[in-house]
Amino acid sequence: MKQGRPQKNKMEIWFLYLIRCKDGSLYTGITTDVKRRFEEQKGGSRGSKYLRGKAPLELVLKKKIGDKGLALKVEDRVKKLTKIKKELLVEGKIGIREIKRVIMIKY
Repeated sequence: MKQGRPQKNKMEIWFLYLIRCKDGSLYTGITTDVKRRFEEQKGGSRGSKYLRGKAPLELVLKKKIGDKGLALKVEDRVKKLTKIKKELLVEGKIGIREIKRVIMIKY
């Protein structure tokens, strides 16, 4: 049996995550396995080009979203937030529910 990434499954739960870089910027992404993806991001070879050279990296937010379609929409919405609003999300002063609610109304 092949090791590595789990087999694709329609019932996978997707997560939104935010990583803080050494310059204070926040990187936003989605995945089904936050621990694995964060390790990939830190390792560089399978990580985002944006994060290269920005270590140390810190995982500052992990939120369960649901299916992939909703996760993609939430990720897009969060990426469009200002830095201040992303910080409020990290601090728990803005909830993922509010972002999901805006998406549900919009689509």
